[in-house]
Amino acid sequence: MRFRTLTVSVVIFAVAMAYVESASVVYLQRALSISPDRLFPLRGPDVVGSLAAIEVGRELATLVMLVSIGCLAGRSWVDRLAWTAVAFGVWDISYYGWLWVFIGWPHSPGTWDVLFLIPVPWAGPVWAPAVVSLALVGFGLAAAYSNHVGRPARVGVGRIAVALAGGLLVVLSFTLDAPALMDGHTPGWYPWPVFVAGMTLAGWAAWTALRAVEPEGREGT
Repeated sequence: MRFRTLTVSVVIFAVAMAYVESASVVYLQRALSISPDRLFPLRGPDVVGSLAAIEVGRELATLVMLVSIGCLAGRSWVDRLAWTAVAFGVWDISYYGWLWVFIGWPHSPGTWDVLFLIPVPWAGPVWAPAVVSLALVGFGLAAAYSNHVGRPARVGVGRIAVALAGGLLVVLSFTLDAPALMDGHTPGWYPWPVFVAGMTLAGWAAWTALRAVEPEGREGT
């Protein structure tokens, strides 16, 4: 399949999936009388407890679908990871885009949101996951294209370790407030320096991997 056709297919899938996800969120908020402007403090177990397992399962199912499209689009493990990154990034950005179309939310890039629930609540201003998603789309497309033209990125143990360390810092920036949120408090100051440090490490690992391409014929399968 031509690279352009593959890119369009993955993007269309992610945008359509984001539509379904955002529509489901709107329905749930209306059914449970939850205003998107009053996500915090988190609702107590009388509302969320009975649905928590279903919500966690929905989040896991979302990840499974995004990884699946990446695996179908890619040919090697690096290629599959790249397309998964593209699908995730487009899905996440489109999710907020559709919510804005449906209900006018988020109101600004600084609006706080509950990003994830596994294994603890993740929270942060919308701009932070948007930056992560833009980076995933950019680096993902670059890596997928390099692989497509026969110049796959060189992904060594060192770069993987640095990328994981950066990713963990980004996750930490979203979860530092988790204990307070679970105790019914509202979010405090977002630790953006931790986020920036994590993005810098992960971005450096991705950039250097793209610049140091594998010799032809040594791509993993």
